[in-house]
Order: sequence, then C-alpha cells, then structure tokens
Amino acid sequence: MNGVLVIDKPAGFTSFDVVACLRRACRQKKMGHTGTLDPMATGVLPLLLGSATKAAELLPDHDKTYLAGFALGSETDTQDSSGKVLRSGGRRVTREELEQVLEQFRGEILQVPPMYSAVSVGGQRLYSLARQGVTVEREARPVTIYRLELCSFDEREQTGELLVECSKGTYIRTLCADIGETLKAYGIMTSLRRTRACGFTLEDALPLEEARAMETEALEARVLPTEKLFIGLRGLVVTPAQAVRFSNGGALALDRLRFSGKSPESGERFRVCAPGGKFLGLGETTAETGELRVLRLFPGDSGNVQI
Repeated sequence: MNGVLVIDKPAGFTSFDVVACLRRACRQKKMGHTGTLDPMATGVLPLLLGSATKAAELLPDHDKTYLAGFALGSETDTQDSSGKVLRSGGRRVTREELEQVLEQFRGEILQVPPMYSAVSVGGQRLYSLARQGVTVEREARPVTIYRLELCSFDEREQTGELLVECSKGTYIRTLCADIGETLKAYGIMTSLRRTRACGFTLEDALPLEEARAMETEALEARVLPTEKLFIGLRGLVVTPAQAVRFSNGGALALDRLRFSGKSPESGERFRVCAPGGKFLGLGETTAETGELRVLRLFPGDSGNVQI
C-alpha cells in the first residue's frame, strides 16, 4: 500500500501505538504518522504508508483544528487533567471576562513549550527530563492562533470548550494554562479532539477499532493518494517523455513546461503528474539553472487527484 490512511485516534493510545496496531493489519512494514497526538487526545491522525512515508519531512505547514475542553481553578505539571496538581483555587471568572481575555491569544503569540513535550533541549526530550523531576529553561516560540472561539462555558463549574485553529507546533494545553494564568484563575486542558490535520477532516477518518477489524483489502480501499497531502501546491502535467525523464530523476527545462496561471517563482514547488493524471512526485524550480528539479518521487501512489 502507498498513500494515506486517516484514522480517528481514540483516547489512551499514542500515535506510535496506532501505527503498531495497523502495521500488521495493513501488512505494511513502512508506516509512519504526520504528527504526534498525546494519549488523551482523540481525532484525525493521518498515517503514511509505503512510499508516502517519504512525504513526512516535506509536508506543508497545514493548519490544525481542535475542540479543547478546559477547566479553571487548578494547575498541573502536565497542563492537563492527567497531571499532578501543583496549585488550586484562584479567582472565579465570568463568561464575559473569559471572552475578553481570549482576544489576547488570537494571532501570532509566543508559547513556552511544556516540560511534558517531545521538544529536545541539549539532546534530551523534555518529557524525559520532566519524568526525572528536572525542569529546564525553554525558549518561547512563535505560533499562530488563526481562530479561537468559546463554544461553551459553565460559570458555576468553571469548565468549558474552545474551538482552536492554529499553526503547526501549537500546544493546546499550554494555551489553556496560559489563558488561566492571565485570568489569575489557573487552567488545565481536560479533553482534546483534533478535527482537522494535513487537509483531512473527521469525515475522512476511520475509527481505529473499525480499522483493526477490517480485512487488508478493505483497508486498502480506504487509502487516499499521497498527492492529497500536497493539494495546496500547484499541479503541473508534463508530456510522456518528460514524465519518463522526471521519474528517472532528471530535471526538466522550465521553458519547455506549460504552467497554468502565473509564471513559476524560484523555489516554488509543484505536484508533477503524467498526462493521464498519475502523480509522479514533487518538483522545485531553480532560477539558476532554469529547471524544475526532482524534489521527491512517489512511485506506486494510489489514485489520482484532479489538477
């Protein structure tokens, strides 16, 4: 199998657990995922199969969408409900106060990665240090919150749910903790469901237990083309001769290619397809040589995507 299998991850599983569960069902040795979901999180987890595993390092910075449950009134070492309580109490807030504070977290903001995260500092994962009781300085990193809405808030229970659309690298539990800190009320994330990632939504996703029970042939029918990972890039259809040359790793002269729309920019990436629409791989333009060079080939990709 070559392509993308989108799974609706259940709580209690790591992203690597999901891969391990389905590797045998898919009879697939080469399998990976596009981004880690914490064990307590559920939702969209795209798995890369076969030649699609080569796409991982080239994925565009797709925005992600989450529904996050939160509770005010306590702080934990993990910034979520699974951690050890460090402080509790704080002031009680109204929905109006909460709505006003959310404005401060829209747009580009700075986040300090949590200690319980996969970020490396000095060659060690932060979560490994955290489990040893070690806390180290972490540099704040810019992330972008494109959309932040309060879906619900119970003033009596001080609990609610947020809709978050954000850039890659955003920690939703840190966002909940920072909102609570700004309100002087403390805050933790209580649940997390990813509804969109890498351009895929829950409508594309197959529940893990259902996937585990399916025959290999039925699973293969659910595999989506690798090309869908790069649907945001412009498509380029080449001639049969150019398709052969490109598939063999050869660069193509830009002045012999037919681009739709504006002229290509230097360093622009394209989805390169054969005349019948078969996805060959990714190409990148180089102004110095006037060529479209091979960035990555994806032989055996399942299916075609309309240019």
